[in-house]
This record gives sequence, structure tokens and C-alpha cells, in this order.
Amino acid sequence: MPGGEAGTRSQGSQGERDDAPGQESGASSAGELSGKSGASPAGESSGETGANPAGEPGGSPRKKIGLRARMRRRRAARAAAASELQATESGTAQPVPETRGGMFRSLRVYNYRLFAAGGVVSNVGSWMQRTAQDLLVLDLTNGSAFALGVTVMLQFLPLLLFGLWGGMLADRYSKRLLLIVAQSFMGLLALTMGVLVVTGSAQVWQVFAMAFLLGLIACVEVPTRQSFVVEMVGRKDLSNAIALNASSFNLARVVGPAVAGVLIYAFGGTGPIFLINALSFAGVLAGLLLMRTSELTTPEPVPRAKGQLREGLRYVMARPELLMPILLVAFVSLFTQSFSMSIALMAREVFGAGAASFGLASSMFAVGALAGALMAARRVRPSRRLLVGGAVAFGLFQIASGLAPWYPLYLLSLVPAGIALISVNTAANASVQLATSPEMRGRVMGIYVLVFTGGAPIGAPLLGWISELGGPRAGVMVGGALTLIGCGVAIMLTRVIGRRSRAAVRGIPAATGA
Repeated sequence: MPGGEAGTRSQGSQGERDDAPGQESGASSAGELSGKSGASPAGESSGETGANPAGEPGGSPRKKIGLRARMRRRRAARAAAASELQATESGTAQPVPETRGGMFRSLRVYNYRLFAAGGVVSNVGSWMQRTAQDLLVLDLTNGSAFALGVTVMLQFLPLLLFGLWGGMLADRYSKRLLLIVAQSFMGLLALTMGVLVVTGSAQVWQVFAMAFLLGLIACVEVPTRQSFVVEMVGRKDLSNAIALNASSFNLARVVGPAVAGVLIYAFGGTGPIFLINALSFAGVLAGLLLMRTSELTTPEPVPRAKGQLREGLRYVMARPELLMPILLVAFVSLFTQSFSMSIALMAREVFGAGAASFGLASSMFAVGALAGALMAARRVRPSRRLLVGGAVAFGLFQIASGLAPWYPLYLLSLVPAGIALISVNTAANASVQLATSPEMRGRVMGIYVLVFTGGAPIGAPLLGWISELGGPRAGVMVGGALTLIGCGVAIMLTRVIGRRSRAAVRGIPAATGA
């Protein structure tokens, strides 16, 4: 049920206890980073009861004790602020959640269990459709890598153009209702495409149109789904829930392509796969409809106002702890989708694998991603080392996969690539959400989703074109090299902006900040 940002939440919900410390003001500084209100000294909301404010009845000795306690709290606040300012350059300053044991601890929450169960079913269907879609495009265009790249571009182009508006809608309206509407439309699109393929009426322009429409829906669905997780589990279990979401997604990535390859062979075509995916949306819709709304920690909706998109951008630019993971994800994701696309090209064009073997290659990559997600579920919070190290490792393993001389070695190289990629994605997602105040979360996740998926319209056609000129191996290796270069650029940009932010806080002109 809606409640105020000052902590008026749904009574009796787990998230009320988890989110109460995180109702920070969008204008707060060091206090916001520690998960408390920027208007109160450090420690004031931690339950201290031994000190009374000055002026409280009780005599001079108690006043002195209260004065000393306040001075200690102020010194602690200044020390914490200095420590956090030092950490912002590396992007690691963020609220520290309490530790809870268990890899699957988020599943204790009833609403999240429904969400996760429905997600597994729907994700399997979606990955089956993704496999069928890639093969359908290749069949309709006689194996054109450029046409495959255009399909990926069209699916992610709307996120690049309109993704920020989707995040704004997530702040304004009920996330649960938005998800119900979006999932319904996605199921309808899968059903329509399945009918066209089964009846032999499918043409490549129709696949392009479906990809673009899916991208339009994703503008709202993806940032809404990402920011909805904290409303189910609270801040303390947020990192774990994000990792479990990634596990579910990548478990489906293991199962979906493999099942799709077998079914495409069994049915003699891709049409039934689209129909099966349409049916799978019933799982996630059932989970959303059966949720106990009284147990959701829904923030107060943000009223419509001018300049809300600019406000979200300024919010991110002013906080290096948000900017670092967002920039890193931007450069890594620029070539992530093209790498997934290259699996089909490498399997089919380089190693001469059929549909079933292509599904195996996609599944091997997903096995690594699933392993990385399960490892991430054990972590309490992400680190800068994990972010940068994972991004560099992903670039290196892209290059290694492009150099693999035999198909078995190529399959093995996909496993560590999947581990590295999912480590970056889960760490960045958790870092961004933990460092964001509730009233800004939809817009910040809109920016995150924009950079996470918005690079595909640039990277996918570019590497598709390179793959046609120099072969799939060249496309993969160029993508890996550009990923490594992007990591260095992200670090340098964060340091520059971090120095300017610290200079502004200290009242020093940015031009003289060193």
C-alpha cells in the first residue's frame, strides 16, 4: 500500500523494516550514501537512547552527557563523510545492508517466490523464442549476419530512444500493474508471430516489426521489473534477489535454447516455439495477480512535474557511486548482445553446427552465467574489484572464444565468459539500486537499462558488418578488444567527474580541483 517516503509503509511487511533506513532525501549527501536521512547526524536513527538532546528536562549533568554524545556523533558523521568521499571515485560508496545467511534467502518472501517462479517459466519461453527468432531470420535471409544484427538493433533501439520515459513511468504508477499490462502485450506478440510462422506467412519485415514492438514494451517493462524487486524483498535482501533473478534468467538461458533446438528439429520449424512462448507468459501473470499487495513496500508515487528526466540525469551525474557502475555497464553492454548474436554465427558459419548444436553453444554460455549468478547470491554487497575485474575478464574471454580452433574448445571458452559477464551485471545492478533513494529508483533504473541495452543498436550492426567482412571470428575478437578499451574509458571518466564532484562539495571551482 502506498506510504510516505519518511517511512510510512505497509504495516507488518518485511520491507517496512528493511527500507526504513533507506528513506533518504534526493538532496542529501554523505547521509544518503550510508542509507540514512541526510538531515540527521550519523547514529541518530540507529536507536541510541543514552543521550538526550540539549534542553531536555533532567538537569545539567544529563545536558553535558547529551552534548558530548552529539559531539561524538558529529565527529563520526564527518569521518564517515570523508571516507565516503574517498570511496566515491571508485564507485564503491553505498549503503551496507545487514548480512543474512543463505544463498536463497530472498525466497522466504511470499511475493518474491511467486515472482521468481513465474519468471522461470516465462524466461524459458523467452529464450526459446530468442533462439527461434535468430534461426528464423537466418532462414528467411539465407544466413545474413547483417539481417540478424538489424533484428537485434530493432529490438533494442526503442530502449535507446525512449528508455528514460519508461523509468519515469515506473516512478509515477504502480509497478505491479505496469508489469501485468506489459507482460500481456508481450504474450500477444508471441502468439501473433507464431501464427504467422505456422501458416507460412512470415516474412523478415514482420520479424523486424515484432522485434521493434517488443523493444517498445521493454522500455516500460524492464526498468519497472528491475525497480520492483526492492518492493518485494526490501533493501537487506536486494543483492541476493537480484542475483537470484539473474540465476533464473540464466537457468532459462541454459534450458531454453537447448529445448528450442530439439523442438525445432522435432516440429520441423520455428513456428511452434513462438506459440509455446506465448503460453509461458501465463506463469508470470499468475504470479503477479496472486501477490499479497499488503506486503509490498510501495513508495509514494511521484507526481507529474516538468524536468523529471533531467532530474534523474543530474542525480546520477552528481554521484560517482552511481556513475561508475553505469558507465562500466554501458561499455561492456555495447558488445554483449553482439556476442550473444555471434554464438549463432560461430556455431553455424564457422563450425557448421545445426540447430541442436547451436542450442548447446548458447547453453554453455548460460551455464557460466548461471554459475556466476549463484556465486553472486552469496555476496552481501558488490565491490569495485568485482566490477572492473569481471569486465576485463569478459573482454579477454571474448577474444579467446574467437581464437578457439575446435568446437569443443569454443564451447569451453563460453563458460568463463558467462561467469565474467554475469558478475559484472549483478554487481552493477545491486550497486546502483542500493545507492539510489526510493523516489528516484525508477528513473535511475531507466538510465541503467538504457545503457545496459541501448548500446545494442550500435554494437550489434557494427560487429555484424565486421563479421560479414572478416568472418565471425573477427567480429568476436574486435568486440572483446573494444570491451577492454571501454573499461579504461569508464574508469577515467568516473575519476574526472568524481574530482569535480568533490571540488563542488568543498566549494572549490572544478577547474582547480585536483
